Amino acid sequence: MAEFIELTVNTSHECAELVSDVLWNYTDLGVAVSDIQDVIDLERTGKAWDYADESIYKADKTVLVKAFFPVDDIKVIAQVEADLIALKQNAEFPTGSMEIVKRTIDGELWREQWKEHFKPIHIGKVVIVPQWIAYCPSEGEIPVLLDSNMAFGTGEHETTSMCVEFLSKYVKKSDVVLDVGCGSGILGITASKLGAKEVVMTDIDECAIVATESNMKLNGVTNGVVLLKNLLDDNTVKGEVIVCNIMAEVLISFAPYIGANLKDKGVIILSGILADRLEKVKKAYLDAGFTFVEQKVLGEWSALVMSREAL
Repeated sequence: MAEFIELTVNTSHECAELVSDVLWNYTDLGVAVSDIQDVIDLERTGKAWDYADESIYKADKTVLVKAFFPVDDIKVIAQVEADLIALKQNAEFPTGSMEIVKRTIDGELWREQWKEHFKPIHIGKVVIVPQWIAYCPSEGEIPVLLDSNMAFGTGEHETTSMCVEFLSKYVKKSDVVLDVGCGSGILGITASKLGAKEVVMTDIDECAIVATESNMKLNGVTNGVVLLKNLLDDNTVKGEVIVCNIMAEVLISFAPYIGANLKDKGVIILSGILADRLEKVKKAYLDAGFTFVEQKVLGEWSALVMSREAL
């Protein structure tokens, strides 16, 4: 049974990178930084993620830098602690408390406990099923299996579920569907299982490509193409339906160009939009010559369907 030491350092924004460097000197099992200031900086530059809200400005600014070590590396961990103490003593800028918290993690137990949080998700006739769960679909249900090792969307988030609802409504058997920013591939795979003739899934993240290809195999999808690229760089790829579950500012930047990838009378499903940015996204697509079809709101999130009439 694999056990690890999880070491968490409380530090400051100014010192986080140096703390990370110290930890990376002693482990290859991973270092993670949780820094709310990164989100605030993106918000202020106008390149914010949709997941930020006003509460971030009042949040605790303590930075947590976390690393993992084999449980028997006691001497190594002692050296890490010594290096961090030296860093605090010699730094010429705020370091935060540099408090170190250690705990032992059972790797297998942690993985099993993590799995317990995921259950089949019913979105209309589509059911998103974690691959480790034995699920027997009822008549008419369309199961979409997702790999247990994914770091991308699982269907729980409102933005994903709204996309699945709209795909169920608009995808026809003769359609080519483009999934832009595919992540896990959940939307493209859903489109395939809904009967799309072909699905083209694109992302600029190599990890997303690996996850999508894995989930395609898991679902037996053979009519899908996965591309490591920005779709807008290639207007030879065209579809009757384009689905984009990406943050609002990126959707707005797509508006003047994405029509080149849409076939006549096709539809674009746009999600990942905080409710207070809905009108801004809608206006960008209206200004680009699209026609509003419908919208949906779940909680603080929104999704849009826009169409492009024949040229």
